[in-house]
Amino acid sequence: MKAKTLKRDKVNIITLGCSKNMVDSEVLSGQLLANEIDVVHESAKRDHNIVIVNTCGFIDKAKEESVNTILEQVALKQKGRLDKVYVTGCLSQRYRDDLEQSIPEVDAWFGTMELPLILKRFEADYKSELIGERLLATPQHYAYMKIAEGCNRTCAFCAIPLMRGAHTSRSIEDLVGEATRLAQRGVKEIMLIAQELTYYGLDLYKKRMLADLLRHLSDVPGIEWIRLHYAYPHKFPMDVLEVMRERPNICNYLDMPLQHAADNMLKAMRRQITRTEMEELVQAIRETVPGICLRTTLIAGFPGETLDDVEELKAFLERQRFDRVGIFTYSHEEDTPAYGLVDNVPAEEKQRRAEEIMAVQQEISYEKNQEKVGQTFKVIIDKKEAGRYLGRTEFDSVEVDNEVIIHTDKKLLPGNFVNVKISRAYDYDLEGELA
Repeated sequence: MKAKTLKRDKVNIITLGCSKNMVDSEVLSGQLLANEIDVVHESAKRDHNIVIVNTCGFIDKAKEESVNTILEQVALKQKGRLDKVYVTGCLSQRYRDDLEQSIPEVDAWFGTMELPLILKRFEADYKSELIGERLLATPQHYAYMKIAEGCNRTCAFCAIPLMRGAHTSRSIEDLVGEATRLAQRGVKEIMLIAQELTYYGLDLYKKRMLADLLRHLSDVPGIEWIRLHYAYPHKFPMDVLEVMRERPNICNYLDMPLQHAADNMLKAMRRQITRTEMEELVQAIRETVPGICLRTTLIAGFPGETLDDVEELKAFLERQRFDRVGIFTYSHEEDTPAYGLVDNVPAEEKQRRAEEIMAVQQEISYEKNQEKVGQTFKVIIDKKEAGRYLGRTEFDSVEVDNEVIIHTDKKLLPGNFVNVKISRAYDYDLEGELA
């Protein structure tokens, strides 16, 4: 009599939200793989029987996307195309009780810090010796590296501390070990992420240690670019800039969300800084690292924002001329300090203000890109698409910033560095030929 063969489980992980969630999914993938469980990331093949949705709960749009994705996977389960649907991440951490009631078809819900519990569902062990080991969901030549978890800031609009807890730094030794392993796997660029980079080390070492971490990471053989994301402006550690200036493999790039420029808005948002102090900081950063690319993020439609505040923010952008700007419309989040305020700007007006602010930045971006025409830049190749290569300069991060379109008959591989002379420039992209 022929024995029945049990079908082996295959897990598909769907990641929503920010790069910090991406890293969590990569770590989960690495643990599953180490336990000999087949795992893929956002596979379209539909040859898996289990799905884990790693959710985002940051703002309304992200929550809506997360819920819709869960419902899509539940529908596949009901059609018999999936055996199990598990949910983890920020949305699950924050709204687990409500979600269990409203979507009972999900097999289990997990919070942001419950990786060992997820593994138990697969009768798998959490392998502590694999800390830092990940199955990369990014192309092989770049990777995000999370240097800390959680946040101690009390920004009025932000629910991240509710979902991620207090700031917890990883040790320099662990991070250097991870960077070394990434470099051995072919990673050329690492992007340092945390909810707040500049707080790094205060919990572990009783002082800010981001500059020391950068020195150690820049010594790792094979790492050619190190990029900094999500720096808080209040009490910004200026020694970070000295290291950036000293070390050629630390990109002259800083992502520093400012959120607004009107003092009354900054106070209401609990940002611990004034417009004048921000302007002085930006000037000091540019003087210390000439040519640095500054990226910032703003919020439109915070409770109490007036049209005068919007005009002040636009004037601030015109004066400071940031290289990159992103903007969110305010989302009224339960249990945040701002939730006690009246959300008095209608959604359509929030969007209108955001578009008006971005129109100012679009012109600035176009002018700054035009200045690059005729110049030659070192570019990392990301991919080939529609017969042309796409890459980035050290002033551009993945997905959120400029791409460089390169026309050449020469074969280039992802992760190659080439020199490109810029021949044309647009609002948010550049075009050029190999120099």
